[in-house]
Amino acid sequence: MKDRPWLKHYDEGVPHSLTYPEITLPEMLRETACKFPDATATIFGGARMTYAELQSQVESLAAGLASLGVVPGERVAIVLPNCPQTVIAFYAVLSLGGIAVMTNPQYVERELDHQWRDAGVHIVIALDRLWPRIQQVKGRVGLTNIILSGLRDSEKPTEIGQGEGAHFFRELINQGGVPPQATIKPDDVACLQYTGGTTGIAKGAALTHRNLIVNVTQACEFIFFKAKEGEERYLAVMPFFHAYGLTAVMNVSIRKAASMIILPRFEIDAVMAAIREHRPTIFAGVPTMYVAMNSHPDAGDLSSIHACFSGAAPLPLDVMESFEKRTGAKIAEGFGMTESSPVTHVNPMYGLRKAGSVGLPLPDTEARIVDAETGTRTLAAGEVGEIVIKGPQVMRGYWNLPDETGNTLRDGWLFTGDLGRMDEDGYLYILDRKKDMILSGGYNVYPREIDEMLFTHPKVREAVAVGIPDAYRGEIIKAFVVLRDGEVATAEEIIAHCRANLAAYKVPAAVEFRAALPKTMIGKTLRRALRDDAAGTANTITVTFPVRYSECDPLGIAHHSSYVIWFEEARHEYMRRHQADYDQLAEEGVFMPLSELRLRYRAPARFGDVITVRSWMSEVKSRRATFYHEVRHGGTEEVLAEGETVHICFDVKTMELKKIPPRVRGLLERYLKTPREAFKTQNLKDG
Repeated sequence: MKDRPWLKHYDEGVPHSLTYPEITLPEMLRETACKFPDATATIFGGARMTYAELQSQVESLAAGLASLGVVPGERVAIVLPNCPQTVIAFYAVLSLGGIAVMTNPQYVERELDHQWRDAGVHIVIALDRLWPRIQQVKGRVGLTNIILSGLRDSEKPTEIGQGEGAHFFRELINQGGVPPQATIKPDDVACLQYTGGTTGIAKGAALTHRNLIVNVTQACEFIFFKAKEGEERYLAVMPFFHAYGLTAVMNVSIRKAASMIILPRFEIDAVMAAIREHRPTIFAGVPTMYVAMNSHPDAGDLSSIHACFSGAAPLPLDVMESFEKRTGAKIAEGFGMTESSPVTHVNPMYGLRKAGSVGLPLPDTEARIVDAETGTRTLAAGEVGEIVIKGPQVMRGYWNLPDETGNTLRDGWLFTGDLGRMDEDGYLYILDRKKDMILSGGYNVYPREIDEMLFTHPKVREAVAVGIPDAYRGEIIKAFVVLRDGEVATAEEIIAHCRANLAAYKVPAAVEFRAALPKTMIGKTLRRALRDDAAGTANTITVTFPVRYSECDPLGIAHHSSYVIWFEEARHEYMRRHQADYDQLAEEGVFMPLSELRLRYRAPARFGDVITVRSWMSEVKSRRATFYHEVRHGGTEEVLAEGETVHICFDVKTMELKKIPPRVRGLLERYLKTPREAFKTQNLKDG
């Protein structure tokens, strides 16, 4: 007990160690379907599917996939939002001994290319609307078969080219058949879960059946131990392609024979409507979701919810208290990583919860704090260092990256890259990522501490602190703040609040008020984007590409068409960073295709070169936007080409010209930057 002080704070009835079933994930589903065949497995858009039906569709799709060449060890990419097809596809792939490569549907061509090349993907199960994007990478990656489905897979996708390896999800299921019996072991890899790539190149965490079964068991026995098998209704809005949603929502639901109330994405009105109609009992989300639900003007009755989980970012105490008061539920805040399947720490659901803490290690999970410089010295309670974790839920390693694996997994310990401290009771406090720490005037400042103090201001809804370069202090602190609806505040008011509660060197020097903060798909705030913004680099996006053989002529010189692709991918990354990507434009009822291209070559880009494309917004009119692009050699920084792309705004439904929506235009105008004068002053149409 001395070296594991956290055990004495477990909820009553939670064992200190667990017995884990020696089964695979497909066996877990079969057991649930056998025990609760008539229980509702999924609720989606008014349609329901029982566990018996789910198991039957998994087997039918598995037979179809086997006919397309899926064998044990085959990596199959699943590029779907939350929908029943995601559940069916995941378990069908695994039942054949295949490895599911969970892919974010918002990825652009460059990201798909990297992930699928790295994983060795040849078969993809995807949303039909992604077909044009998949076509762009199909040849480069070597895809042989693409299975397409609409959100309602009874609808056959249209406008899909024949003879291009395309198949339809529903048709494969309708073919029926008996899938081959694959020999699958608990220690076989079940899925490749790619890290977000927000701190570098995304890496594939190889998670085994055992890893995932262990983490599901830990979650069920520590967090949801009062949940009743076959009786719960789980609001499933966390993305299944993310480790959090995969384990803590989808797989936990199947383990508990719960009904998954599935929503493709978090849209607050749709979420509140689903709560009113289906009365969920369990919910897992991120802090921004709880904030939105607390703030919704028509919140309605949330009392059906009795157990919640929160992760990915710190949950402000007032947000937790407000939600718990309205629902009567308890929120267990926790911590985890993709590399640990993902959950490692959770606050007791009913016992002692300490403000600011992400809780205690789960059963059979060890944790300690080591010095951040060498990682060899264990620190005492209260000292700040790097968090390291050991447990049966920790990944096998990174796919095809032995050096990265060796750096991250040392003697069985997972080095998280997160800075934190552990108190004398074993409660863990996350301070920040190593890379997010601010060095101001010789002091180490942890942005999370400032974030939490900003949250305590009664007018603040969301807040993030970042460090920006300063010639004198090294870095100074800037806070980005979103106020509660109807509230008005000044920067001086926010700074005074911090000054009264923080040491002087931790007080923000500047405050910027925003209507919203940039977030990832799962609702995690993009601190890096705000840091770039504050440092004056948000008006420029830089994307790196290797020049591939398929992009070159017989002399090894890049085709002019390659430049169009590079420009478009950089432009999309720019729009996504500024909350105006394809999906967000569609929600505004518009799209902005390329209408004009102006390009000047200065030197050739050749096969094998690594090039960087720098892009920014150079002009915004009522119905069009112009981007400037600069292509440089990655090694010499030589300018290889310059160009402009013009994009016209159209109405999605009528296909008529339309003014750029005010929200989007405001975002674009905010970051206008003039092109190089030498380029701008010439007649580009003659270039």
